Amino acid sequence: MRCFSRKLAFGLASLALTACVEQAVYEFEVPEDLGDRWFKGNTHAHTTASDGDSSPEYVAQWYKDHGYDFLVLTDHNVFTDPAALGHLVDSTFLLIPGEEVTTSFEDASIHVNGLNIPGLIEARRAETLVATIQTNVDAIRDVEGVPHINHPNFRWSFGVEELRQIERDKLLEIWNGHPTVHNEGGGGVPGLEEIWDILLTEGKILYGIAVDDAHHFQGEFAPHRVNPGRGWVAVNARSLDALELMASLEAGRFYASTGVALLGIVITADRIEIHITDVGDFRFSTVFSGASGVILAETDGNPATFHLRGRDVGYIRAKVTDSGGRVAWTQPVFVTRR
Repeated sequence: MRCFSRKLAFGLASLALTACVEQAVYEFEVPEDLGDRWFKGNTHAHTTASDGDSSPEYVAQWYKDHGYDFLVLTDHNVFTDPAALGHLVDSTFLLIPGEEVTTSFEDASIHVNGLNIPGLIEARRAETLVATIQTNVDAIRDVEGVPHINHPNFRWSFGVEELRQIERDKLLEIWNGHPTVHNEGGGGVPGLEEIWDILLTEGKILYGIAVDDAHHFQGEFAPHRVNPGRGWVAVNARSLDALELMASLEAGRFYASTGVALLGIVITADRIEIHITDVGDFRFSTVFSGASGVILAETDGNPATFHLRGRDVGYIRAKVTDSGGRVAWTQPVFVTRR
C-alpha cells in the first residue's frame, strides 16, 4: 500500500487530503527445496542399435567412466532394455530406458525423445506437421513416459509456429552437440534460445535441455564429429531414481550445460542466487534475462545474484558463460503477483 497527501486551498482555508492506492507486488514462485544433491546426466545418445558407432555397453561405460550419474540411451525407433546392461548399474550410475521416436511429415524431420518408457513406442504420422509432433508426444505420455522435443532447427524442420500449438510437453532441446542442428539459427530463422524465450513469453511453460546427441565414440574427437560429453543436464533430486529425476526435469529443477558446473541455485521470493563452480583461472559472466529475452542484469560476480524488487518481469532465466566459451543455462523462474 502506498499513500500520498495533497493540500487543497479554498480561500483562506485549506484542507489536507490523504489517498492510498493498492500497489501490486510481484515475487518469484519459490520451488520446493530438495536439498543440494545434483545428478549429472545425458538424455540423448546413440549406439550401434541405430546409427551410433559403439555398442550399448560401450556407450554406457563411457558415460559412467566420465562421471555421469545417469544416461538415457535413445536410439532411433529402438528400445534397449537397461536390464541387459544391469552389470553397469550401481549406486553411482543409473540407466534409464528411452527411445528417440523418429518420424517425418513431408520434408520435416520429427524426433521426440521418450524418457523412462516401458518398451518400444511405434513412431506415428498424422495429417499435418503439428499433428504429427503431437501424436508422438501423446504416444510417450500414454505409456507414462516423459517427452522432450529434439532439435527443431535440424533440417529447418519446424519452429515457433508449430511448437506453440503442442500440448503435454515440458522439455525442449535448446542446445544439441550435433554439428548440423543449427542451434544458433540463421537466415532469418531464430536460434533455439530465442525460440525458447518466445514461447516462454507467450505463457508456455517449457524447460531447456542440453544434450550431446552422441554418435561417435570411436576414433577422432573433433568439431565435425558427433562426440559425447558436449551437452548435459544436472538435476536436483532427492535420489538417483528414475521417477525422482523425471519429476525434477518436468518441474524445471535442473540446469543445462556445455561445460559450466554450478554448485547450487538459491531462489527466494525476491532473489535468485547462482553459485558457480570455480575451475582453474576461468572467469565467468552471467546474464539474467526476462520476458522476450530482454537482458535485465549482468554480473561477473560469483555468486551471481538478481534482485526482483517487486517488478513484473514475467520470468527470469540466467546464462552463465565462462572465459572458454562454455555455458550453463538455468531454468526460468516465473513471477507471480502477490
